[in-house]
Amino acid sequence: MSAGRKGKADLLRVVVIGGGTGLSVLLRGLKHEPVHITAIVTVADDGGSSGRLREEMDMLPPGDIRNVLTALADTEPLMEKVMQYRFSSGTGLAGHNLGNLLLAAMNEITGDFVTAVKKLSGVLAVRGDVLPASTQSILLKAEMEDGTIVSGESQIPLAGKRIKRVFLEPADAIPLSEAVQAIAQADLILIGPGSLYTSILPNLLVRGLFEELQRSSAPKVYICNVMTQPGETDSYTAADHVEALYAHVHHPFLETIIVNSADIPAAVLEKYAEKGAMPVRCDLDRLTALGLEVIAKPLVTFEGGYLRHDARAVSQQVISLMKQKKGLPE
Repeated sequence: MSAGRKGKADLLRVVVIGGGTGLSVLLRGLKHEPVHITAIVTVADDGGSSGRLREEMDMLPPGDIRNVLTALADTEPLMEKVMQYRFSSGTGLAGHNLGNLLLAAMNEITGDFVTAVKKLSGVLAVRGDVLPASTQSILLKAEMEDGTIVSGESQIPLAGKRIKRVFLEPADAIPLSEAVQAIAQADLILIGPGSLYTSILPNLLVRGLFEELQRSSAPKVYICNVMTQPGETDSYTAADHVEALYAHVHHPFLETIIVNSADIPAAVLEKYAEKGAMPVRCDLDRLTALGLEVIAKPLVTFEGGYLRHDARAVSQQVISLMKQKKGLPE
């Protein structure tokens, strides 16, 4: 039975926390499963079209929200092209994404970003709820291992230095109450996939959000990236990702990690190596020592020479895990 045929109250509730391309790929698969999805999305983006709209219109950055709305939408393919269309010319328009401009317009019309997202969700027949982690303007900063401070989500990976920690300004950013409530009601909480320091941690560093996540009895699962990210996670193993999460929130909070075990073709590895990326190694002994259940399976697909999580395979693994944790039949 599809998610669309069951009442919202009857469905198991999955909360997905993150941002960026990785989260959108996962949601494209998860929306076909019989669950209710709430995506809690970072609002720390300050680059490109999002950054310009954030600065010029004093609004939350719409880019990650737009990607998630598009991923969860039950619409014609043409509408997806409209949402993702980026202008290549035009004074003031060049570089802007049409979906971002739609969110900006809806924000102006409704006077409230959360309401704007809800209204556009209705237009796009989005399967689930899409919520910003906070409605405050948040600046992401990073302290590098050499002690220098880099300001701005878009600038951190470009610094060419190893990251010691990231932090928010303001440090006491208030979470969206609906996001906190979604975590409290969740049957399963998924973290990632996505950029560790610039997509995932900006959500977890919203204190009230993480405090609720800690209180929740729902299983907490981390979907690890397939490849390292230049400027963020150079040479990181799977355990390095987990330890970075724990170091920032000062508490171990995960039960399970999902990692890819599929071999990656040499030609694809060479393509990524040119950009300084390599596969994230599953260091099983360290992960086990961290008390994690490790699910290592072939979970990738290849699109145009690039690696992506196989949305359906990962989603089916997530649903199977949730049913197992809930004691439900497969």
